Order: sequence, then structure tokens, then C-alpha cells
Amino acid sequence: MSSKFNRRNFLKAAGTSTLGLGALSPAFSFNILSSYPLKEKYRLAVIGVNSRGSQHIQALAKIPNVEIAYICDVDSRALENGISLALKSGSPKPPVGLKDFRKALEDKSLDAVTIAMPDHWHTPAALLAMQAGKHVYIEKPGSHNPAEAELLTEATQKYGKVVQMGNQRRSWPRVQEAMKELHSGAIGRVYYARAWYTNTRKSIGYGKTAPVPEWLDFELWQGPAPRSEFKDNLIHYNWHWFWHWGTGEIVNNGVHFLDLARWGLQVDYPTKCYSSGGRYHFQDDWQTPDTQIASYDFGDGKSILWEGRSCNARDINEMSSGVSFHGENGTLELLNNSYKIFDNSNKLVKSAEPTSNTVVDQRGAGFDMDFDHFTNFINAIDHGESLISPYPEIKKSVLLCHLGNISYRTGRSLEINSQTGRIENDAEAMKLWGRTYQAGWEPKL
Repeated sequence: MSSKFNRRNFLKAAGTSTLGLGALSPAFSFNILSSYPLKEKYRLAVIGVNSRGSQHIQALAKIPNVEIAYICDVDSRALENGISLALKSGSPKPPVGLKDFRKALEDKSLDAVTIAMPDHWHTPAALLAMQAGKHVYIEKPGSHNPAEAELLTEATQKYGKVVQMGNQRRSWPRVQEAMKELHSGAIGRVYYARAWYTNTRKSIGYGKTAPVPEWLDFELWQGPAPRSEFKDNLIHYNWHWFWHWGTGEIVNNGVHFLDLARWGLQVDYPTKCYSSGGRYHFQDDWQTPDTQIASYDFGDGKSILWEGRSCNARDINEMSSGVSFHGENGTLELLNNSYKIFDNSNKLVKSAEPTSNTVVDQRGAGFDMDFDHFTNFINAIDHGESLISPYPEIKKSVLLCHLGNISYRTGRSLEINSQTGRIENDAEAMKLWGRTYQAGWEPKL
């Protein structure tokens, strides 16, 4: 998705052209009367740069009309590394480094933020940003629990800001092409999707209470989460496996593939959800399942199955992660930025190879494949281009993951309202719909 043709260039072309607006092709039929001001540069803050945030920096630095104004992180080492990476990636001047991202939000000239913080911070940080008048690019899942997913959706409507989620596969060319194949009937009526993710994560051991490192502001890291003592096996990645801060593998990586499954099947919320599994591979502090199956039934005769294996990386369909779609006339396997179509005799009828020679590690983000997704976000701000992953739509995929966790934690099947995604007839399960917050940190509209 090119950033070369934007509203600014359009207006220049329109001013010198003898063609009327009615002669524009549908490809350029965007709303030139965008409610957002036209600017030469959009100033952004990147919040959280230890993992995905570093890839945010590399992608944003390539977009001509973007200035990375701030790097924000509670880890002083990450601040230094983030500023250095911005310069190496092409930023003309060093961004300002801030431990507390809320100070960046006070800058009225700041247009947007990108959020790559731990899950428990996603919704609270996004709300603060929108309340300060900023647009938001938020990493998956955007919420720690279903109540936050609902709150964030309400906030996008209340504040009228552009909010894009970082499930960047929706911007990958072969993924978009595969969806067109499915929806045009390449395998007939599609009724079942299987999504999976595998890895060989190691044991996190048993953490010991330890002094907070001098480079870390642990108080700010905890933020909205109720206070807990610092342990030496928590930061910076293992928080994913603790319910207090994280959401497990199904939300960490499953959201990418369940989102593609839902998109391909053209479904919204399920009628039933059941999930089982456990922490099977190691005995340690890890609380979420390392092995998990989640199934979803939809009211129009369609279903999705998710399989996650965090500690056993045996491939499915020759890929560590992916989605396969099954229909009346065959199967489409969506693998990486490529796909294959088979008929019901297992004959390969079409194979679409990746559009780039760059190898994309499915266990990571593939930063080189992020550029189009970030450019779409900027273009939505600049000239009203339609978002590829607007949070109110992607929330439906996020809720699939949260519902899988609630079913796993309660040990039973859940009945779901197919119009709202909410659990029905189960008060105990609904207790897991939200969470308790540290006093004074409760997220609010």
C-alpha cells in the first residue's frame, strides 16, 4: 500500500488537472474532506520498545510523512536502544526518550501513538491517548479481558479517533488474495476453518522475589494491575503466561490466525465455545495452558478449531502456524504470505507463492511485512482511507480468544449470544469477563 498517493498529492493533481472529480476511478474515491487536518508530517510516539515496539520503529521510519517524536519505555535500557534504532532506521533526528508515556500525551502537536506494552496496559493506555486527542495503533490483542475489548470499542466511537490493531496479516498481499479466492467460491461453500500455532518455548522456572532492577520502573510497569512483588522470571516476556498480566498463547498469537479464520468464514460471534488443555510440558510458574484446543460453533453451520502448542513445534501442513479452510469442493491452506488450493481428491489446483523473497518467521512479527499496515494507519489519518483492521471489527476476533480462555478456566462449554459475543446463562463465567484494577488506575471512558 503506497504512501506516495495521499490527499496532499491528490489536491495538487486536482488543481492542475482539467478533469472533474467525477472522472476519478473508484480506487481514488476517498473522502477528500477528511475531518483530520492536512499535515506535512505526522508526529508519533512509540510506547513500549523491548519487543514489537522495535519493529514499530523500523516500519514507521520508512514512511515519508511520519516523524517518530517520542520513544517511551519504563526500561531505561530500552529507551536508549529505541532512540538508537530510530536513527539507524532512517529518522532524521533522535526522538525524545520518556519513561512515562503520559508526558508525551501532553504534547498537543503529537498526532498518534503506537502501543506495544504488556496486555494489561493496552486498553488503559489507548483510552488515555484518545482522551488526549491522539490516534492509536495498538498491538494485538488490545485488551486484557472482554470487558476492556468492549470499552475500547466504545471509546473509538466516543472520541472519533483512528484505532488500528496490529494484526498485520490482513495487509499481506497473498492473504488478501486468498480471501478473495474463498469468498468468490474457489472451494465452494466454506464451512470449517482450522487455525494453529506451535513453538518450542522453554520453562520459565520458579521465580524468586528479587529487588527491582535499577533500570526498571516496576510501579509504572504494573500500572492498572493490582500490585504484586517483583520476581526474577517475569520481565520482559514471561508475563504473557500469568493471568494477572497476560492472556496466554491463544491471545498472544492465536488472535492472528483466529482472525483470519473468522474473516475467511465470514462469521462474527459464535453460539458455543469450548476449550480444554493445560500446562503439560513443564512444571513451573507458567499459569496459562501451553497446550490448548478451542472450538467455536456458529449459527450458520460453520465452525472453527484452534490448536496451540507452545512447547512442541511439530508442523501442521508443513507450517508452524497457519489456517486451513475446508469447503464443499476442496481446501485452501493459508500458510505464511502464500496459499495453496486443493480439490477434494487432494490434487493441487493452485499455488500462490509469497510476494516477497523475505522470509517471514511465523513465530515473530516479520517487521518487513508491517509497512503496509502502518501506512494504512497513517493514510486513514491523512486522508480518510479505510482501515484494514479497525478495532471495532477486530474485537470480534479478540473475543474468540478471550472466550476460549474463559471456557478453559471454567472447564465447561459456554453459550454465546451471537449478536453481542457475551456469555449467556453462566454467572460464574461472567466473573472472568473483566478484572480488578489497582485503585486509582481504573480505565474509564
